[in-house]
Amino acid sequence: MQTCADVLIVIDLQNGVCYSGEHLFDLENLLTTVNNRIALYRELHKPIIFVQHCDEELVPGEELWANNANLNVQEQDIFVRKTHANSFYKTNLTNILDQLAVYRIEFCGAQTEFCMDATIKFAHGLGYENFMVRKATSTLNNQFMSAKETINFYENIWDHRFLELIEDES
Repeated sequence: MQTCADVLIVIDLQNGVCYSGEHLFDLENLLTTVNNRIALYRELHKPIIFVQHCDEELVPGEELWANNANLNVQEQDIFVRKTHANSFYKTNLTNILDQLAVYRIEFCGAQTEFCMDATIKFAHGLGYENFMVRKATSTLNNQFMSAKETINFYENIWDHRFLELIEDES
């Protein structure tokens, strides 16, 4: 049986993040991986939370703010708006997780070194048991490393410290 947490949290896979001047690294494979995980959680009747960043460029209700159209988003999913890299900061995410009696979280989304890193480490600090499928995060190239190197770097830091990396068996 596949490893599965109490909830799947999808972070910032919005149009303005996925296509910010350039496409996120390996975007098609990322979306396939995320949709495979969404399908598993739906099959097991487990909740899915979509976190969406809001700022001057990602304005709620506008096209750049919307979740990527290739994601399997449904009306019954839970939606959280954030204004900081940490998805818990000044949001109702902790309350939602408490209401759902969540102890184990699976994460996926963007961007690796910003919102993913901040949220994963904060969730760990709150005592959640965290999981992520390998390569279920992405980012852009930066002045220090390629996107691929950044993803590998952060997955190495997170694994066995802040989360457990798991294989997508779908």
